[in-house]
Amino acid sequence: MRLTCMFSFILLFGAAGLVVFIHLQDPEEIVHQQTPGIKYNMGFQQPKKDCVSSNNQDRRLRKNTADGAATVKQSDPSQNLLPKPQSTERRQSSSIMFAMKDQQKGEEINSIRLHKRRRRFIIKKSPILISMNSSGLNLPTLKSEDRTNNKWKSLYQIQRERKRVMRETCSKYKSNNRRIITPYHVSRIFVEDKYRVLYCEVPKAGCSNWKRVLMVLNGLASSTKDIQHNTVHYGNYLKRLDGFDHKGIYHRLNTYTKMLFIREPFEKLVSAFRDKFEHPNNYYHPVFGKAIISRYRVNATKEALRTGSGVQFKEFIQYLLDVHRPVGMDIHWDHVNRLCSPCLIDYDFVGKFESMEEDANFFLHLIGAPQNLTFPKFKDRHSNEERTTPKITQQYFAQLSPAQRQRSYDFYYMDYLMFNYSKPFEDLY
Repeated sequence: MRLTCMFSFILLFGAAGLVVFIHLQDPEEIVHQQTPGIKYNMGFQQPKKDCVSSNNQDRRLRKNTADGAATVKQSDPSQNLLPKPQSTERRQSSSIMFAMKDQQKGEEINSIRLHKRRRRFIIKKSPILISMNSSGLNLPTLKSEDRTNNKWKSLYQIQRERKRVMRETCSKYKSNNRRIITPYHVSRIFVEDKYRVLYCEVPKAGCSNWKRVLMVLNGLASSTKDIQHNTVHYGNYLKRLDGFDHKGIYHRLNTYTKMLFIREPFEKLVSAFRDKFEHPNNYYHPVFGKAIISRYRVNATKEALRTGSGVQFKEFIQYLLDVHRPVGMDIHWDHVNRLCSPCLIDYDFVGKFESMEEDANFFLHLIGAPQNLTFPKFKDRHSNEERTTPKITQQYFAQLSPAQRQRSYDFYYMDYLMFNYSKPFEDLY
């Protein structure tokens, strides 16, 4: 009799535990809805540390410049066109206060919040598997009246050729015939829902002005001239694709026009160096500058070690090429291949900084943007300083040895190949 009672008690206890377990689980965490022809890989993929550090840098910069951005908006009446974003800290504090109002309700709310946090973790880490070149949208078709316009026809053919080179390079060097896209891969893609645009941000390739254009398209401002630099980068007005759930990411990747703009790799690198190390900077000097000077400068002065100012281009290249870097990679000099994952994401439009005005306005024409909206020409930072040109780039790289130039070219080789840029020096192989 005792044995029977004990056995019954164990069965009841196990059944109750199973019911509680099923109740607490999110069905999306247990079973992925499977699209025909798609298999899901349930393994987690850890983000690469280099890009994690750059994302942390973005957060620190937003925090440090929040007061400055607020001052700019108060002094510029045109900024009233922009809605005030809700503070994350304020949302968190209000939810905590709400949870503490009543002990009984607080326990329920804490349980719900725990469930949501676990679900967000799953969304951030779980992969989305999409077959190669599965985008439902390709390069937007020219309107009938544009097909007789030689300028539009020429630009259209240029786009087809750029996409062909990019796809052939991916096919040659990337062996997988299906791609696994995680939210990490789309973390640098900005979303504009009104005109259904996805823009992958490549620093030093017109990204500030492209963000201004997206904000105007979204109705957040009437003109790109009204939007200040801090508002563009630290205002959090534009949505990122990794902020959506799996369904939202998948839908936008397959139905929105995906575009990126790139720049000659050596020229982009010199532009980043001039911006971050040749002007006062309260992040790059103490974080990168101090580490670079400490590692690569012989007999460095105490002042240089204390401030991190005055990094030389040759020292910067030593850091870049060092497999044991004293400080991690940064988005401003990382490969476009890593920032935007063009072999995973089938971009519909590939523009170049060297033909920015023509490419950008052609893209705006293709998506049906307002005719009075054109890509801004003004220089966002250090406006009195000459833009980084091929001639200036050559002057900086002339400071390096042939071996350092070759290793720098090897470092950006996939970007040169994928976007069909010629070798910047004749002695490179």
